[in-house]
Amino acid sequence: MSGETILSIDNGTQSVRALLFDLQGNTVAKAQIHLQAYFSDQPGWAEHHPEDYWEAVCLACRQLWAQSGISNSTVKGVAVTTQRGTVINLDKQGKPLRPAITWLDQRRTDDLPAISPWWSLAFKLARVDGTINFFRGEAEINWIKAKQPEIWKQTDKFLLLSGYLNYRLCGRFIDSAGSQVAYVPFDYKRLQWAAKNDWKWQALAVEPGMLPELAPPGSVIGEITAAAAAATGIRAGTPLIAAAADKACEVIGAGCLAPHIGCLSYGTTATINTTSSKYLEVTPFIPPYPSAIPGAYSIEVQIFRGYWMVNWFKEQFGQHEKLQAADHGVAPEALFDELVNAVPPGAMGLMLQPYWTPGIKQPGPEAKGAIIGFGDVHTRSHVYRAILEGLAYALREGKERIEKRSGVPVTELRVSGGGSQSDAAMQLTADIFGLPTARPHIYETSGLGAAMDAAVGLKLHPDFASAVAAMTRIGRVFEPLPQHREMYDELYHRVYQKMYARLKPLYHEIQKITGYPRLG
Repeated sequence: MSGETILSIDNGTQSVRALLFDLQGNTVAKAQIHLQAYFSDQPGWAEHHPEDYWEAVCLACRQLWAQSGISNSTVKGVAVTTQRGTVINLDKQGKPLRPAITWLDQRRTDDLPAISPWWSLAFKLARVDGTINFFRGEAEINWIKAKQPEIWKQTDKFLLLSGYLNYRLCGRFIDSAGSQVAYVPFDYKRLQWAAKNDWKWQALAVEPGMLPELAPPGSVIGEITAAAAAATGIRAGTPLIAAAADKACEVIGAGCLAPHIGCLSYGTTATINTTSSKYLEVTPFIPPYPSAIPGAYSIEVQIFRGYWMVNWFKEQFGQHEKLQAADHGVAPEALFDELVNAVPPGAMGLMLQPYWTPGIKQPGPEAKGAIIGFGDVHTRSHVYRAILEGLAYALREGKERIEKRSGVPVTELRVSGGGSQSDAAMQLTADIFGLPTARPHIYETSGLGAAMDAAVGLKLHPDFASAVAAMTRIGRVFEPLPQHREMYDELYHRVYQKMYARLKPLYHEIQKITGYPRLG
């Protein structure tokens, strides 16, 4: 081993991790700082102080050096990957004007910028006017302009969390094109800010000068400043390289460069992604996201608050296992695997539809979660298994939508994210998809993907194919069990795929009566 390392800073929803990787993709050292939960001044809001994110980055880096004893002189470059869609307003001095609005936030506004009659007619004729108005109402830019005009008047820069951390590290307002997953005027096909005549500039109350410069993943975007070096312990002058958003980094960190390999992310949002050199909209007017590879696209279907449901279950129903784990000095996840294995595949007919948070089109904004098939035999164990199975069913549906649109069959799976550490979740995923399902050699695939961007950008590996070959490996592979696969196929086709259509009219009635969820 040469001793050369890459520092990845991974700012997730629940923690910030500072990760050192060598050029073979091994984790050399790691430090993790857990974040305080978001706060809500109003129901459905989710905010976080930007300075807290930066302080967590600084603390994670300082702990990394202190705990590992590794010299910062080994670090050849730094790359940042973050949660998607979290936005920050800065004044002319580069100071935050208000708390960051995180991706979990559900506020919306009906006070929207005017769109020209021509664009309005075009959207109506294309039957996407409802989708466009939903996006406009969800855009944090429009909410701040409408509800906090004094903040908007003072806003000099409007950044994603990735852009904010890059600014704190190198002193420049610059971000990766691979991180632009938010309600911003980004051209997802050309992978740059939208052209002047693009409808997004009318739909969103933002000016071009408020946005950062963009660079493709793998570009050197600056150097660590003296101030950032003093705060983090990173050596001043170390190159800062553009990476991408966490999901995009997970995809390449799991080694999923070819379109026939599906990458499942069992994180707070559960997703299935494939990498494509072609721009493909799985759902009309919902674009693919930028890949962590320049010029490529990450074709994605997501289940919002996917594996958040697992944490929800643990908090609401898992106190016994949490206490028992503490008494025996084991991880609670091991005991929750026992819950899954305590009941047979199919959870004795308990079926879950994982739409705990409304969607845009598939499912629509009226959607709710559902569990059907209850009987007196069912216990917490059945509910927990039904959650895992429901998420896998939903992601299989996403896989089939991607295959139909792309024309490329997905023949193997890689799984990253917290849920990938559960053997039970991995096995039932293989059974439900009917495909070999692999766990990457390390858990920190988003950080590894960012390190790969840096390694290629610094010419430590000549290209992304070489970086994937050198830095990613398959860990354990879970093969589908034929008897389980057959039963899951029956449940998927004959029950799960019919649930949403059958329940949708009832969701509409619930919404009309209760007002929740609020529709655009």
